Amino acid sequence: MIPRLLFFFVMTAFAAVVGAQSSLDIIPGPQKVRIHQGSLEPHQLKFLHVGTADRKMLQAYIQKQFANRNIVLHNTGSMQNGKGIYFIEDRTLLNKEAYRLKIDAGGVTITAASAPGFFYGVQTLLQLMDFNRALPYCSIEDTPAFSWRGYVVDVGRNYQSVNKLKEQIDVMARYKLNVFHFHATEDIAWRFESKKYPQLNAAINMLRNPGAFYAEADIKELMQYCKERQILFLPEIDMPGHSAAFTRAFGTTMQSEAGIKIVKELLSEFLDTYHPEYFHVGGDEVKITNNHFLPEVTTLLEQKGVKTVGWSPGGNIGDHTIRQMWMREPLDTTKGFQFVDSRHLYLNHMDPLETVTTIFYRQIGDVPREDKNIKGALLCLWPDRRLEQETDAFKMNAVYPGLLSFAERVWKGGGIEKWQSNIGTPGEERVTAFSRFENILLAHKRVYFPEKDFPYAKQQSIVWDLYGPYDNRGDLSKKFEPELSSGWSSTLHPVKQIVGGTIILRHWWAPLIEGAIGHPKDSTTIYATTKIWCDKAGPKKFWIGFNDLSRSPATDSPPVGKWDDKESRVWVNGQPVAPPHWKRGGEKGNPEIPLIDEGYSYRPPTVLYLKKGWNKVLIKAPVSTLRGKNWENPVKWMFTFVPAPANQ
Repeated sequence: MIPRLLFFFVMTAFAAVVGAQSSLDIIPGPQKVRIHQGSLEPHQLKFLHVGTADRKMLQAYIQKQFANRNIVLHNTGSMQNGKGIYFIEDRTLLNKEAYRLKIDAGGVTITAASAPGFFYGVQTLLQLMDFNRALPYCSIEDTPAFSWRGYVVDVGRNYQSVNKLKEQIDVMARYKLNVFHFHATEDIAWRFESKKYPQLNAAINMLRNPGAFYAEADIKELMQYCKERQILFLPEIDMPGHSAAFTRAFGTTMQSEAGIKIVKELLSEFLDTYHPEYFHVGGDEVKITNNHFLPEVTTLLEQKGVKTVGWSPGGNIGDHTIRQMWMREPLDTTKGFQFVDSRHLYLNHMDPLETVTTIFYRQIGDVPREDKNIKGALLCLWPDRRLEQETDAFKMNAVYPGLLSFAERVWKGGGIEKWQSNIGTPGEERVTAFSRFENILLAHKRVYFPEKDFPYAKQQSIVWDLYGPYDNRGDLSKKFEPELSSGWSSTLHPVKQIVGGTIILRHWWAPLIEGAIGHPKDSTTIYATTKIWCDKAGPKKFWIGFNDLSRSPATDSPPVGKWDDKESRVWVNGQPVAPPHWKRGGEKGNPEIPLIDEGYSYRPPTVLYLKKGWNKVLIKAPVSTLRGKNWENPVKWMFTFVPAPANQ
């Protein structure tokens, strides 16, 4: 095993090498990059030539982006006017999103077959400008591994302002995501405006954010905003399930004879108003009592030239409907359906640090790149529980860290076949790859997200020695040798070393998701030790936690005076670290009571006094049963201990 101190210096040296080799800190990383001698000052760029007149929208977008960086680009109909940005159309590029970017003494040329490719070439150029004082001479050839690279936002349960939605769309655009899935109807509320049936939007029929919905002008504004950024706007009316708001408004269910007639009228109104290319019909988590409902709905949409998407598993959607996978079932490609993957891609179920890890390693749709069945994937934000403020969704969920990790994987392809939850063992090739990406991710955090919620902290330098498992026979307070010797006895030998700020010993979805403990058992205790270096003695802030609550089910709050209900404990330099004074300690979970301090990323960090030099950390993680007391209280056997980000 690698000694911890040696690993610290190895990783520091590795980070320095990565910094030297990777002057192109781009997310997602391009498929092919060649760096040449020389560089170009961005302010030398004076001209913009986009070619055909139908690219005026793209031209205006580029000029605005450069103006934001204090560079004025003048339109030119020629490529001979001096240093500038020049588009070259090449229809031999078969993928409409592919591009080639070249920077040399003459300026910048972007070659693509159509507008999406040019747009993505510009995004790469903008990142190069933001991370380099001078643009390096380089040649880039790039194309996505998957054509659907999307993001789902649930505004049916918790309303988000148009400005907040635009902020997320801008992040999607920067990182080459191209499907914005807008889930705007729910049991809680119906947030698409209907002029034909205004009772759907009445405050009395909304259980949260009463009266908050998206007017026609809002939807058209969002659609145009997406269009300017090469993003498909995918609206969803979830039906016939998740439709209690519909039932409250009309006094009948969607699957009734009267209900299906109203649904068809609503769909016709929506299509005539917005003319979407795709429409999501939902279809999940409902007992189908009218077998004609979903076929009639999809037929209506398809007859009007609209392509359909539906949840899988779900109702009896048509053969031409794209299936969006959301459960843990294996992929069935025998019937020739097309799929997009959202399995274990729910941000609200993930620990914030785990989010980046598991998504970075993820293999989309169980294939390294798009094939005839798998079109891509959509990352989902489902904060089912009531939110006090719209920004809480971003404090509690690693939305932006997750989007960046997802953008990397779904553009580049590859990944690991089995779902992962931990970074890995020191020295593994995958750990090296993760560490390199984490360095780039944190650089993007500093440049693009200084004032935004970005709950993520550097993990790569923390190495844990794991001891056990010890049979505690149901006594969670039972002490074993690591605790009796403060974890530092020379006779102790760790069973495993593992890297990370969050360590998942066993995931609640084991064995589908791999944890650190192979074949975990009830009534066992694990210990973990590490060392934290401190240049100067004094108080330091840490994220510490033992059960990151999902923001979906109504999970109970941690017990008063304890870290969790498993008797987990932590010591630093032999001194116990007291748990937080929970504001709702011991309370039963309630979907209408917002979370407030239950997770480490949205409560004040724990302040510890560290001595100069190495500081010893000991974690005790017992478990009695791996079976949760109910579905809202699953057992996720884990711990988090990491220096808090600087802005905490």
